[in-house]
Amino acid sequence: MSELRNIAIIAHVDHGKTTLVDALLRQSGAVRDNAEMAERAMDSNDIERERGITILAKATSVEWSSPKHGEARINIVDTPGHADFGGEVERILSMVDGCVLLVDADEGPMPQTKFVLSKALGLGLKPIVVLNKVDRPTAEPDRVLDEAFDLFSALGANEDQLDFPALYASGKEGWADESLDGPQKDLSALFEAILEHVPSPELPENAGELPFEMLATTLEADPFLGRILTGRIVAGHPKVGQTLKALTVDGKLVEQARISKVLAFRGLKRQPVETAEPGDIVAIAGFTKASVSNTLCDPSIAEPLPARPIDPPTLSVTLSPNDSPLAGREGDKVQSRVIRERLMRQAEGDVAIRVTETAEKDAFEVAGRGELQLGVLIENMRREGFELTVSRPRVLLREEGGQTLEPMEEIVIDVDEEYSGAVIDKLTQRKCELQEMKPAGGGKTRLVLHGPARALIGYHGEFLTDTRGTGVMNRLYLEHGPHKGPLDSRRTGTLISNVSGEAVAYALWNLEERGVMFIDPGTKVYEGMIIGENAKPQDLEVNPLKGKQLTNIRAAGKDEAVRLTPPRRLSLEQAISYIMDDELVEVTPQSIRLRKRYLDPHERKRHAKASAAA
Repeated sequence: MSELRNIAIIAHVDHGKTTLVDALLRQSGAVRDNAEMAERAMDSNDIERERGITILAKATSVEWSSPKHGEARINIVDTPGHADFGGEVERILSMVDGCVLLVDADEGPMPQTKFVLSKALGLGLKPIVVLNKVDRPTAEPDRVLDEAFDLFSALGANEDQLDFPALYASGKEGWADESLDGPQKDLSALFEAILEHVPSPELPENAGELPFEMLATTLEADPFLGRILTGRIVAGHPKVGQTLKALTVDGKLVEQARISKVLAFRGLKRQPVETAEPGDIVAIAGFTKASVSNTLCDPSIAEPLPARPIDPPTLSVTLSPNDSPLAGREGDKVQSRVIRERLMRQAEGDVAIRVTETAEKDAFEVAGRGELQLGVLIENMRREGFELTVSRPRVLLREEGGQTLEPMEEIVIDVDEEYSGAVIDKLTQRKCELQEMKPAGGGKTRLVLHGPARALIGYHGEFLTDTRGTGVMNRLYLEHGPHKGPLDSRRTGTLISNVSGEAVAYALWNLEERGVMFIDPGTKVYEGMIIGENAKPQDLEVNPLKGKQLTNIRAAGKDEAVRLTPPRRLSLEQAISYIMDDELVEVTPQSIRLRKRYLDPHERKRHAKASAAA
């Protein structure tokens, strides 16, 4: 049997993991040179491609013929780099025997680098460090290598882990070398480093003769095969038609089922195989209830494999069917029953999402790890033809020992020196505490703050305005800490339409002195819809349909054409984080509108009085 290696590629978001995997696939022959392969082949869903982020971990496999180690097969798992999908990274690291840590040779180690590396070191893995993008003119590989070493020691790496191999690479150009003046020809140095430094899978003695055992690490729902559970085989050989059982972390039986398919990763494809060897990463279909962290095993086994518990969600939104006057005009999935089915299907294939029905009929509370993760789910539903209303996100609090705890985050910001004062001022008002402030090269300052997760809901737009779009903010969940008390909410009111119809340019031009518009002339509006941001703290009801009064007297000057300032366009995540508790985002396949929860002004006043009295 050829040598087998299981590795994960870990890094901060946008440091080039998926691009590097593309190059590994091409150079190993897993994808023919003349074959069509989309750029970032591992990012298979539309949103991953558009945003340039990896959302779901995916496995692939390459074969390599090494002069020193002979024939080898390397299973590679490409992991997400974003904190919202961090739970996935942790579990994947427990199914591999080594990892390649990618660090941008310009940016250096970032918050997510720290997060994924701490998990890898904690599991005893010995990372291979690859300094990527060294061909950039602003790259400083020597400085970044020193920073990586400092990070390893700060995270408590042992002597073995501190003695890590380092390679210089350009994933985009498809080369890696042990030194900067190497031949810069191909990735053979990286393949050899993986075979040299990553051990073969650690298995029990005579693993092939023992009953089958595997820990389910990732889960997906397939329309044809049902639940597909992926993991690494610890012992035995899975065979199609074999009966297995699923056990929870504490040994309770989930279900018994027959294997309907065993799928192995070969290049970019998942191929059905009759059986597989211990140590290999495979996907198994046939279960209907088994989930991540369950042990899939032979009926004779009573003890489950040790597994990491699934991280609890930290943020929730309420989704309900669209009930605005414009409902049902753009989407075809508008009933709560269809929304419920879609959310339940999502929860089945995504362990980080939790869906519960609320006391209000037709509304569902969807809890996840962050605004990005929930935003991606809502964006997917919108593209599938759903119409929804979305509430303001709420953080999930915890009660412990009579004390209320809330999720706390580490916020790392790279910002031009001149804007650092404004950023610190805003965040300290939101009860964040400055931990560190240091120069980050290129005239930028790096700020590290700790603060409550809810303080950052709705802050990103303000942050971009304050830093003229040049600041970069990264967030990472730290722990649940004591509740920080009430926070100042948005300081401006909104402009609310008091009529229904199509917005008129002349009316919007007259309203510009009141604040910033969110809509264009010709946009359909309705009573209670938010059409702009008021410059003052109060909400203001306005008429966006009011045309110019025509008379038979001509003005001395020519009637000048109305010149409007372009409206502010809010993306889905910006809209969700912009709204207040008494507002909703209306999401349809073609539009994102902001509205008041109660469209009728009298009803709004009544509810405002009731909540003030409470």
